[in-house]
Amino acid sequence: MVKQKVLQLANKIAAGITGGIVKVKPTDPEYRILEPVTTNEMAEVALHLEVRKPKSLKEIAALCGKSEEEVEKVLDKMAVDGSIKFERENGANKYFLELFVPGVMEYMVANKENVEKYPVIAECFEEYTRRLSGLMAGNLPVGMGVMRVIPIESAIEGDTRKASYEEIAYLLNTHEIFSVADCACRTSMRVKGEGCGHTVEEMCIQLGPAADYYIRTGRGRSITREEAIAICEKAEKEGLVHQIPNLSGPGKALAICNCCGCSCFGLRNTTLFRNPDFSRSNYIAQVDTDKCVACGECVENCQANALTLGQNLCTKKPIAAPKEVDTPYDTQWGKEKWNVNYRHRKVVAESGTSPCKTECPAHIAIQGYIKMASQGRYRDALELIKKENPLPAICGRICPRKCESACTRAGVDEPLAVDEIKKFIADQDLKAEHRFVPEKKVQRQEKIAVIGAGPAGLSCAYFLAVEGYQVTVFEKQKVLGGMLTLGIPSFRLGKEIVNSEIQVLKELGVEFKTGIEVGKDVTLNGLRNFGYKAFYVAIGAQGGRKLGLEGEEAEGVITGVDFLRKVNLGEELKMEGSAVVIGGGNVAIDVARTAERVGASKIDMYCLESRKEMPALEEEIEEALSEGIDINNSWGPKAILHENGQVTGVEFKKCISVFDENGRFNPKFNEEETKIVKANHVLISVGQGIDWGQLLKDSMMELKPNKTVKADPLTFQTGDKDVFAGGDAVTGPKFAIDAIALGKQGSISIHRYVHGDNLSISREREYHALDKENLNMDGYDSLPRQRALHVDGSKTKETFKDLRNTFTEEQIKKETERCLGCGAVVVDQYQCVGCGVCTTKCKFDAISLSRKYDSAGAELNEMKPIVIKHAIKRQGRIAVKKAKKSLGSIFSKKE
Repeated sequence: MVKQKVLQLANKIAAGITGGIVKVKPTDPEYRILEPVTTNEMAEVALHLEVRKPKSLKEIAALCGKSEEEVEKVLDKMAVDGSIKFERENGANKYFLELFVPGVMEYMVANKENVEKYPVIAECFEEYTRRLSGLMAGNLPVGMGVMRVIPIESAIEGDTRKASYEEIAYLLNTHEIFSVADCACRTSMRVKGEGCGHTVEEMCIQLGPAADYYIRTGRGRSITREEAIAICEKAEKEGLVHQIPNLSGPGKALAICNCCGCSCFGLRNTTLFRNPDFSRSNYIAQVDTDKCVACGECVENCQANALTLGQNLCTKKPIAAPKEVDTPYDTQWGKEKWNVNYRHRKVVAESGTSPCKTECPAHIAIQGYIKMASQGRYRDALELIKKENPLPAICGRICPRKCESACTRAGVDEPLAVDEIKKFIADQDLKAEHRFVPEKKVQRQEKIAVIGAGPAGLSCAYFLAVEGYQVTVFEKQKVLGGMLTLGIPSFRLGKEIVNSEIQVLKELGVEFKTGIEVGKDVTLNGLRNFGYKAFYVAIGAQGGRKLGLEGEEAEGVITGVDFLRKVNLGEELKMEGSAVVIGGGNVAIDVARTAERVGASKIDMYCLESRKEMPALEEEIEEALSEGIDINNSWGPKAILHENGQVTGVEFKKCISVFDENGRFNPKFNEEETKIVKANHVLISVGQGIDWGQLLKDSMMELKPNKTVKADPLTFQTGDKDVFAGGDAVTGPKFAIDAIALGKQGSISIHRYVHGDNLSISREREYHALDKENLNMDGYDSLPRQRALHVDGSKTKETFKDLRNTFTEEQIKKETERCLGCGAVVVDQYQCVGCGVCTTKCKFDAISLSRKYDSAGAELNEMKPIVIKHAIKRQGRIAVKKAKKSLGSIFSKKE
């Protein structure tokens, strides 16, 4: 049954914006938000209030014909609910109605108890702002919207034209009372199941009378001016935009909101409704392409989706200009014009961007850290790398170098030695007296369990620790590092390097528990009972895979993975006589080189692939050959030979082809062409498997036929909602950098899960490289690629120490000069709202704000004639545009 007095109250509040022209119906959010907490009796009292015109308790009681005590009780209850507001004057409350937005709806969402009890409150806030914003698109001039972006002060510091109303400091210095409350917009979206992952708690600041109201009604916490400044700084670090309510006149706002583009209803005008004039500041961003290195920090933090990664090289054919799009400025606007996929962030321009960043599985800002290295800013470079990869010293030694394979410089002479540069940067940190340890964003109490201390687990633990969680890593083995420690020999990756990288995690507060197998020694349910809120499963592909041939159980036959584990754990292992290694990948190379170091007199590698097809990196192949290891291509095992339980050799058959016409693994053999190779040891290195043990017992997790776990391809959530997975356990055997990239994604999902946010919103990123065929490479001088001092294989094979050299600083200077600087950021100046967040993220002074408008805003009672005048002019522009389009169509037909 409709509460008629409540409906009347909804109409009276709504008239503050509409003038009563539009009537509120019982199905509208204006009524539905009030209905759960407002009785007809309460509404009857509130109907004697006016919008933004305070009345004393005595006046209201007289109008109601009730006692002051009775009226005060009703009004104070409604003030706590948020449906009305009071301000203190000479020690007494004065009561009034506020607009729905900004106003009543934010106040009501800020009452946590009511929102938890009546989720419809939060839902109505979102629904109302969506409807209102759709109607306002194009009808408000710049600076006259309900909300207004205030630039970050450091971004406009040198601008002599800036006004006081454009400064956060002015607002904070004007008042003496401050409070902080949860973000109402993000709270609303979280209740709807669409939380975006940005911080909700204590992000919106109230000033003066508004702060007093928030504090006295329990919806906000009293803070000092210094705390308010710190909250603004925290918001800037998170990439959030300062906005203020904009209906009280220049410099008179009573709140500072810290907003994101994925949930904030003010910024949604820019992203969803494509109407940035609604809340833009007087500034827009501009990029100095000579300084920009397309690191992407500004792009990732742009809440208006106004920045993309583009290219910065001369082309044979001009890059096509972006298609001209309609805007509400001179176009009739409706749902068909909205950007309904506004949360799907476009990070790369149509022209493409740097191939190195595109091809890197973690999309590290390679061009950025190379530029920093060229300037000697090694600590800054490391910090930039660690935004995506917390294990750079490790990756500098074992990375597959996909970035180098894609490097544009190869079109001039040779690819840039990216990995060597990264290794040098990371090694400077290893040598430093104080290693770089990132600052924790906050300190949280939630406990997270990471299962497996390999690259994916370490990466996830690192990023969760930076977010402030209490992270415990459970590792089955007695040592940390997973396959980094147990699957890679020390001559390629020294244990001291792995331990040094792990030490940073320990300094971040990550706890490690070794020798504990989850599923056997403790179960997931047991850990849940200990208070762990979420889990990351990263157990790796730690098992060796066999061939299924008779004789594999003979003495002297072992999988390569098991062999490397034994050696890396320091087990007594002495080989005598010859060894055959079956396999052609990087692990097989490691196995062969390790066998040589533990005594094998002769090592022969046999693989199905031709030399060109071998999955092992060329560098690894060359190192094996330099150590005297024979590589025999295009042979597959037919039988393992043995006598009295002891292996004696392998019979091989000629492999004609490895892949079929569709590129699938489907080897074909010539069964007539065979050969027998005698051997005292056979090491099988043809792949890895996953040993789940008892981990899946009493779990909803499911496995695929290849024994990897089923997980969402974007969020990596498994069948158990609180369990996420990554690394080889999800993908099967891949490179460490792939696992590291998934570790970060897992941390993002866990952070959102713990806070009840949507796991997928604003997560997708699509990268594509520039068109190399369209580049004009004339005029570039050929500069020789720098190479680390070579160590002869006759020396390297005698030790387990990594004897490979690192670049000198002089070589770093020369090599970094070879970078072509392929990428640069592109600004969509229409979409830009001039918040200045991008300027705080750029470490190259490449992006700045430029003043474009001079709008001061106006009070609500002054806005009507301004808006009407603007709306009339807009309709004229729409008519002119339509006429031009019609005339153009007529003339084109005649032609």
